[in-house]
Amino acid sequence: MRVVITGAFGFLGSRLADTLLRTRTFRGAPITRLVLADRVVRPDSPVATDPLVDVVHGDLIERLDEVFAEPVDVLFHLAAAVSAECEADFDLGMRANVDTTRTLLDAARAQSAVGGPTPRVVFASSLAVYGSSPELPLPAVVSESSLTMPRSSYGTQKLLCEHLIADYTRRGFLDGRVARLMTVAVRPGRPNAAASGFLSGIVREPLSGAPATCPVRPDLHVALASPRRTVQGILRIAEAERGVGPGRLEGPLPVNLPALTVSVAEMLATLRQVAGEAVAGLVTVAPDPAVEAIVGSWPAVFDSGRAAALGLEPDSSFLSIVRDYLADHPDAVIRRTDSS
Repeated sequence: MRVVITGAFGFLGSRLADTLLRTRTFRGAPITRLVLADRVVRPDSPVATDPLVDVVHGDLIERLDEVFAEPVDVLFHLAAAVSAECEADFDLGMRANVDTTRTLLDAARAQSAVGGPTPRVVFASSLAVYGSSPELPLPAVVSESSLTMPRSSYGTQKLLCEHLIADYTRRGFLDGRVARLMTVAVRPGRPNAAASGFLSGIVREPLSGAPATCPVRPDLHVALASPRRTVQGILRIAEAERGVGPGRLEGPLPVNLPALTVSVAEMLATLRQVAGEAVAGLVTVAPDPAVEAIVGSWPAVFDSGRAAALGLEPDSSFLSIVRDYLADHPDAVIRRTDSS
C-alpha cells in the first residue's frame, strides 16, 4: 500500500506521518511506501530518514508526476496556503489551494481511468467555509447541513475544493473524504500567516517568555481542537468504511471535526492558571479589525453528530489542550509555575 501526504513537513503533516510510521499500517494493511511531499523539506527530521519514506521536494503542482509515478492507494491532501496570506494575495491562494487541488484530483482520476486503484483522497478543509453576515446570519449551532457562505478567499477556496471532491467521488473517479478542521491550537514553532494563528501565539509565546498580541476582543468565542484530536480525526475519516450505521461514513457530506467552544478570555485565564500572572501579563490585547473580521465570521458552536458517529469527541477543556502542549513540547517552555 502506497500512502501519500502533501504538506508533509508542515505541523499537521509531520504529526500524521509520525503516527503512520509508528503503526506502519492503514486499516490493518501494511504500508509499503509512505511518500512525503512538500515544497519545504527537513531532510534530517525523523520522518524523512525512515526507510519506509520517499520524499518529493518542490511545488506540488509541478511534482505530481513523481507523486503518481507508482499507484497511490491513499492520499492525504494537507498542503495549502493559509487564511491571511490568501486574503493578502488572491492569486497565490487560487494557485496553491484551487489549481493545485484540481490538478491533483485529475492525476488521481487518470490513475483509476487506466485500471489502477481508485485512490482514497482525504482533504483537509476548514471551518472557514462557513461565514456569518447581518444579511445571512449563521444558526446558533452549525452542522454539515448549514449553508456555507465563506467570508474570506481562503474559505471560498476550500469550499470550491470540497465541491470538486464531491463531484469526482460521485462520478467514481476517486473516493474523496473531507475533514473540516477547527482552529488547531496550540501549535508549536514559529507563527504562520493564518488569521487564527494568534490563538496559538497567545499561549505559545508567553510560555516561552516572549510577548504576544491578541488581535481580537477577549469575549470572542472560537472553535478549537488540539493537534492530537485533529490528527486522530483525519485518520478516522480516512479509515472509515462507507455505509449506514455507527462507525461508518454516511453519505457525501464532509465531516466537521469535533470542536471545543471557548472564549479568548477563557484561554487567557487558563494560561494564567497554568503559568502565573507574570506569564499571562505578556499578552497584550490590541484588536485588529482585519483579523477580527475573518475570525469573527467563523462559527464557534458545532453539532458534531457525524463525527460522534465515527467515535470522535472534542477536547474536554482548554486546560487539557495546554497540558498536552506542555507534555509534547517541554523544550519550548521556559516559565511554568503549575502544570498539574
